[in-house]
Amino acid sequence: MLRSETLFGKRETNTPTSPLATASGIVPNGTSGFSKAVTGTSSSTTTSSTESSTNEGGSKLIVGPNIKLKGVEITDCDTLVVEGRVEATIDSRVIQIAERGAFKGSAEIDIAEIRGEFDGELTVRQKLVIYSSGKVSGKVRYGKVVIEEGGQLAGDIQVGTATASKALSVAKAS
Repeated sequence: MLRSETLFGKRETNTPTSPLATASGIVPNGTSGFSKAVTGTSSSTTTSSTESSTNEGGSKLIVGPNIKLKGVEITDCDTLVVEGRVEATIDSRVIQIAERGAFKGSAEIDIAEIRGEFDGELTVRQKLVIYSSGKVSGKVRYGKVVIEEGGQLAGDIQVGTATASKALSVAKAS
């Protein structure tokens, strides 16, 4: 008879888990997890506003490894975690792309953490973080940006979100 802990792995309750860590333990803690500002811990008594907003009652969609999600519009999703391939349009609060994950399409996001690949139109209202393995290309607008050594950013890049850019365009046209 199969035991559930051998099928799904056993979680340690005292250590923080990555949003990419699955019950089977495919992604080890601490090596490719996202920053603590976006992930939360169940045992922590003090959390930042970002942690509480992404963990308390928020909706989360995880596109696992070897999964391809194509031709969709993702709505009402607080956090999208991409471990596979996604071709979509999304308006969300947080997107996290794993090292082997890829997103192609259009995204309007509050916070983006990119370890894999993003190709398309990306508007980050607050903070864009590109890690050393991350590659972002296309039309990119951001409020703040952090790029680790080795991270790549290419294309039409502008500081400020699209709504601010549109407001400037309208003002110049008048």
